[in-house]
Amino acid sequence: MPRRTATMLASTLILIALLCAGVLIKVPYSEMSPGPTVNTLGKVGGEPVLQISGHKTYPTSGNLNMTTVRVTGADYDMNLVESVYGWLAHDSVVVPHDTLYPDGKTEQQSTQENAEEFSQSQESAKVAALTELGIPVASRVVVSTVVKDSPAQGKLHAGDVIKQVDGAPVKQPEDVAKLVTRHDPGEKVTFTVIPARTAQAAEKAGKEPEGSREIVITTVKAPKENRAIVGIQAGTDHTFPFRIDIKLADVGGPSAGLMFSLGIIDKLTPGNLTGGKFIAGTGTIDDKGKVGPIGGINMKLVGARDAGARYFLTPDENCKAAASDTPSGLTLVKVKTISDAKKSLEKIRVGDTAGLPSCSAG
Repeated sequence: MPRRTATMLASTLILIALLCAGVLIKVPYSEMSPGPTVNTLGKVGGEPVLQISGHKTYPTSGNLNMTTVRVTGADYDMNLVESVYGWLAHDSVVVPHDTLYPDGKTEQQSTQENAEEFSQSQESAKVAALTELGIPVASRVVVSTVVKDSPAQGKLHAGDVIKQVDGAPVKQPEDVAKLVTRHDPGEKVTFTVIPARTAQAAEKAGKEPEGSREIVITTVKAPKENRAIVGIQAGTDHTFPFRIDIKLADVGGPSAGLMFSLGIIDKLTPGNLTGGKFIAGTGTIDDKGKVGPIGGINMKLVGARDAGARYFLTPDENCKAAASDTPSGLTLVKVKTISDAKKSLEKIRVGDTAGLPSCSAG
């Protein structure tokens, strides 16, 4: 066999062996890539994403797209070839597996957590939107979760309205922990609550819940801390003056909050926020309208650009990363609050884009 032919054959066999090894060798990484975008003003599966009843709504136009990131599952074993390809590809990112699934979190646990965050983001989006429009939203402190095998189990239940602790009024969720920790472990604390069923029945009837009862619970010492606890997490529940439903399945996490709130505002106000333009964005939202950072910003920019967006509403804390690698044809607009976003949309609508708050890579 000629030397040249033998060399080429040996090189080919070595290359095949390396590729086979690359496929068989598993690496502790996961991949993030652009996910689908959804127009919050539009429809999915024939149903409007935002459905409002009991209040006048107005026609909308253009796009206010929420953006997503697609990630490999917790149980997916990435091989060496896939990781190298992901590192070289511009429209995907390879990250350590623990970044997406810390502390050995399973895919089921991650899905459940994302679903809970998505539900909470919808609630906050509604509150922020109505507050921005000056529409009152009633709120109350409730038992959010009860820890298994804790002193509160069987005495307090998720959804119970917490009116007082030891006779002191409770106005914010953090008030509960402050009042409980005034005690030493082993002491008794008295909760004045309205049972969840009573509160839910009153809400359906459009009335303020009544019929409180006192529940006495003996505190215990917190794990690894010398403070008293009863084993609950307090949260906030809201009563809306009319019905707002967000119909969107197979999406998780809190990052769509900003775009949901803007979509709600657009539907509840005359005219339209977009001027018919294609705007996408991301960002968490709290009840007070503050926009928070999210993960996977660069993947969301690519997804938005590929969907046709011209402007991207970017949380202030994500601006630096977003500006360092912005897809061509996409203008970043920095936002800190829902009011910021609304003002920027007004400028985009009338074409006054020179004064838009921009993101800087510096």
